[in-house]
Amino acid sequence: MSIGRDEVLHAARLAALDVQQDELPQLVAQMGRIVEFVAQLGEVPASEEAPPFHAGPERVALRPDTVEPVALVRGPAEFAPEFRQGLFVVPRLGAMEGTE
Repeated sequence: MSIGRDEVLHAARLAALDVQQDELPQLVAQMGRIVEFVAQLGEVPASEEAPPFHAGPERVALRPDTVEPVALVRGPAEFAPEFRQGLFVVPRLGAMEGTE
């Protein structure tokens, strides 16, 4: 199937596009290449005998589904100004003065 000037103008009308006359030859050529490419896809054998393509290995080994703590290079007590009973101790904000 070939694409001509009339088909491009018809597609432009359907898409509500304003095509300039000087751009029309370039659009005809581009749409023609697209249609040719799609026609080539129809020539590819697509029987059920052809194996499907998978980008990667067929099976991937999964890790055990366990939750474990992440080991830190340094513990929080080493870099925190003050750390007690597993919590960071921070100074009170000025807006919180007088509240307990």
